[in-house]
Amino acid sequence: MSTTRRIIHAPPERVFDVLANGWSYSQWVVGASRVRDVTPGWPAEGAEIHHSVGAWPLLINDLTTVVRSERPHLLELTVRAWPSGEGVVRVTCRAEGEDTEVTMEEDAKKGPALLVPRVLRDLALDQRNREALARLAILVERAGADVP
Repeated sequence: MSTTRRIIHAPPERVFDVLANGWSYSQWVVGASRVRDVTPGWPAEGAEIHHSVGAWPLLINDLTTVVRSERPHLLELTVRAWPSGEGVVRVTCRAEGEDTEVTMEEDAKKGPALLVPRVLRDLALDQRNREALARLAILVERAGADVP
């Protein structure tokens, strides 16, 4: 399982506020090009984000489902991105003074992505998740700049 960490300059509650806004998903998740729908109650267990992957006109419609949610510390998701397959993503938020250490753990659990050797899969996921956490940090820290 690939593990990527980043310090975000905000408390866990503010980080989770962005995670809890399903409509922001395509702004920070690398590869998600648009959000088509967010089921009511996101990020409650079983809630879904209907998203598209790819670039127009080559878009694939897929979805992400909440497996577990413990505000403001944990969000575990089943992510689908066919044709590559299905995976699990666990985002944890741990207070570090006034900041938050955000950890993303991700791995494939179904589909062709499992055919890629683990070391290569982890390397690719780590690079993608570094960018995802950088984007998440921008959204969280920018939102904090508006708070007195």
